[in-house]
Amino acid sequence: MEAAGFYDTLREGLWTAVIISAPILTVALVAGVAIGLVQALTSVQEMTLTFVPKLAAILAVFWLTMGFMTDSLVSFFQSTLIPLIAGG
Repeated sequence: MEAAGFYDTLREGLWTAVIISAPILTVALVAGVAIGLVQALTSVQEMTLTFVPKLAAILAVFWLTMGFMTDSLVSFFQSTLIPLIAGG
């Protein structure tokens, strides 16, 4: 495999990772900002108040997007990696 093919496959794999992780990271960011705002407005500085709702939101989004994540990974493997392995 040439260097250009290697870097193209690496770029496509990294882009797939970004697409798969975007929903979870977005929800974690929004939940963190919202909870931080509530903490700042109410002067309640409890660590579990930040952790538990954010964890619940991340788990809910993960559960909702598992099908999308699986389809994206399977598509990447079938269209990119398996032909490379079989071809060379």
